[in-house]
Amino acid sequence: MYEALRDLAEVRIFTEGSALTLPQIEPTSRLKGFLANPLDILIYHWAAEWEPVKRLLKTECKIVIKYHNITPPHFLDPYCSDFAADCDRGRQELGSIARSHCDLFLSDSQYNKDELIAAGADESKSFVVPPFHHVDRLEKVGIGLPNGAGLANGNFTVCTVGRIAPNKAHADLIAAFAIYHYDYNPRSQLVLIGKQEPRLIKYTVMLHGVIRRLKLERSVIFADNVSDRELKAYYDAADVFAITSQHEGFCVPLVEAMAMRVPIVAYASTAVTETIGSAGLVWQARDPQLMAESINAIDTDQSLRKALIEAGRRRYEQHFANRRIAEQLIDTLGNFLDH
Repeated sequence: MYEALRDLAEVRIFTEGSALTLPQIEPTSRLKGFLANPLDILIYHWAAEWEPVKRLLKTECKIVIKYHNITPPHFLDPYCSDFAADCDRGRQELGSIARSHCDLFLSDSQYNKDELIAAGADESKSFVVPPFHHVDRLEKVGIGLPNGAGLANGNFTVCTVGRIAPNKAHADLIAAFAIYHYDYNPRSQLVLIGKQEPRLIKYTVMLHGVIRRLKLERSVIFADNVSDRELKAYYDAADVFAITSQHEGFCVPLVEAMAMRVPIVAYASTAVTETIGSAGLVWQARDPQLMAESINAIDTDQSLRKALIEAGRRRYEQHFANRRIAEQLIDTLGNFLDH
């Protein structure tokens, strides 16, 4: 977003903590000194409870909320009550922020937009602008690591990308993969790519228990904290991208899979369905047998595989390439805030 807007105006990023070195990050204590004009614009990215936001939303300038959604606490509570409480506080802010006198609400998806409107946001001020992503950076990496960062040669590879968290429902994916692995293709492997949250160690332990019970220890791989080059290698090695998540405010990895030409199979849920559109196999029923059969169809039907790859890349180019998102962001800001 910074890169999309910096040619149009002076843009700065403010936060209380960041590992970024470029662009320069400034502390929020300097924010009011930068926003000196009532026509200046503050864009607040909202994805967690944060106490200072109540003060920031009183700043004398135009205020835009960019809503990325917050995981419902019931997914987290069985594994970490503190984490669940953080999310609960964030979601409790939903009504107050939605009903605040903000000038514009930008949501990552229609699902997020509907949630804001249901909480009280003015529909006439609410628009969908997908989130920016790092596909351009991945494409510049070039050829990934040999053998997909250590994956077994010749094995059919199913992958999913996203933090290891309960709303992602990895156990459902492991169950579907087990059917595929044992009934269709024993030379197959499942790669779960994503950060393992220390606060959710109970969830990770549970997943390893599922893997042991299904005797898949040699066929399911966890890939944590991967570099761009490693992530690109996993996408290069993947034959199918599968997702069984129960809650997504958008799902950037689906965009990455489309761009990297990996065919997608998914359970319909929250924003997953609208993100994929017609560019993947999306099932309303959470049926592991159906998921396994879909993976097998992509493996054995080359015309289906080719059609899904082409549809995914086309959807990426038309809707989710960063240049398209930048155009949509600038048009939305300009058309609305100029009035």
